[in-house]
Amino acid sequence: MTADGDRALIEGFLDALWMERGLSENTLSAYRADLSGFSTWLNGQDEHLAEARREQLQAYLAERVGQGARPRTTARLLSSLRRFYRHQVREGRRNDDPSTRIDAPRLGRPLPKTLTEAEVEALLGAPDIDATLGLRDRAMLELLYATGLRVSELVGLRVEQVNRQHGVLRVVGKGNKERLVPLGEEAIDWLERYLADARQDLNRGHADPHLFLTTRGGPMTRQAFWHLVRRHAATAGITRPLSPHTLRHAFATHLLNHGADLRVVQLLLGHSDLSTTQIYTHVARERLKQLHAEHHPRG
Repeated sequence: MTADGDRALIEGFLDALWMERGLSENTLSAYRADLSGFSTWLNGQDEHLAEARREQLQAYLAERVGQGARPRTTARLLSSLRRFYRHQVREGRRNDDPSTRIDAPRLGRPLPKTLTEAEVEALLGAPDIDATLGLRDRAMLELLYATGLRVSELVGLRVEQVNRQHGVLRVVGKGNKERLVPLGEEAIDWLERYLADARQDLNRGHADPHLFLTTRGGPMTRQAFWHLVRRHAATAGITRPLSPHTLRHAFATHLLNHGADLRVVQLLLGHSDLSTTQIYTHVARERLKQLHAEHHPRG
């Protein structure tokens, strides 16, 4: 086998991928780059792709990590090698797969983007509450931050799901699971003001059951609410990237920062698995580390 033989093997593998899966040119180029890099490394040792051994794959991956390759890059490279050698075995070119029993690097879960308490206050104060839409927007933002609802749950709320007397929402979340979420005095106050002074103007006699309405008298979409959040964030001077779940993340993180029990936060968010909620403990921990670094004399 020669370097030209390696190239022929790679191109044959890519042709098969394209025929079987119809992968994009960008994806095929990524496979080509990964396999060509390993081939070049092997050729430097007078070795070739067809005869590569497990220890050589491990040594190459370790060298790439030593050169600064990130876990996600290393995981993609290992995935390319695995797919290539599985194809070689399937085609009868090899009896063994040298990529087996090589562990992929742990990628970890990205920390959710959140806001400081001061940024949340600025965002909540951005809508013009003297206008009908501004009062609606303020009520929506207050309710979202007070409850940690998903955006889809917020825009799907119906008037009948709000129990103002007891200060709770009856929310139907993922998997059609129902949960009760407390509102808090501030959210109740803004909700009362919206219902008394703005919702009737928006309803326009349509008798729509949804709690929050658009100027057409119907329910708001998730996309429309997302545009609304971005507009008010710009007014508040918030320049960091936001996601539709930014206030949900802030709700969970700020609760934990103030000593809330993780299982309580799990129930409020409607997570079926506690491990999903635990990501917020990492956010809180990162914030504590940042505060320590900023304010401790030996931070």
